[in-house]
Amino acid sequence: MSDLSVTSNHIAELLVHMGRAAHSETAGSNLTAAQWTCLRFFARANGSTRTPSCFASFQATTRGTASQIIKSLERAGLIARRPSEHDRRSVCFDLTDAGRTILEDDPLCDLTDVLDGLGRADRNHFLTTLSRLSGALAERRDVPAFGTCRDCSHFSTSGDAAFCSCMAAELAKEEITKLCGSYRSSRIAMTQGARNDAT
Repeated sequence: MSDLSVTSNHIAELLVHMGRAAHSETAGSNLTAAQWTCLRFFARANGSTRTPSCFASFQATTRGTASQIIKSLERAGLIARRPSEHDRRSVCFDLTDAGRTILEDDPLCDLTDVLDGLGRADRNHFLTTLSRLSGALAERRDVPAFGTCRDCSHFSTSGDAAFCSCMAAELAKEEITKLCGSYRSSRIAMTQGARNDAT
């Protein structure tokens, strides 16, 4: 096995380990790791993405399993359903006041605090690298990728206005940093990164 393969394997193992450690259930929490992930997803996703099918894709699970997780949070009064603004036949979910309150004790905050200890440049570089990896892995497995509007190939600006070519709509300022199920990573950014690595 080459040194490159050993290094890549080590990075992959560390990413998986950190993910599991960050999602581990903490003492005193009544939520499972999957429920925490669902709560975070509905807190971070834009209006058109806060659906059961999008959460199932994000969680890489079946719609049936995703539906059970969502129902458990709904019964607990942490999320509430409403008709979708884009398709009245489907529903979206929003956090309730109780959901927003419990999210303040999110066990992921420990990892967030550690990341806050990095410098701004390190955090930005790390985010760019992880976004490229996430997009490339999704493309390889032919599954949806998730990212924010400002990092998406559908995103464009004109003056103070921001637009999504996929939705053919102007974006509200608060939507630009939300997760989107229609996200498509910029091939230009990935190609430029590959060229930089080759030089």
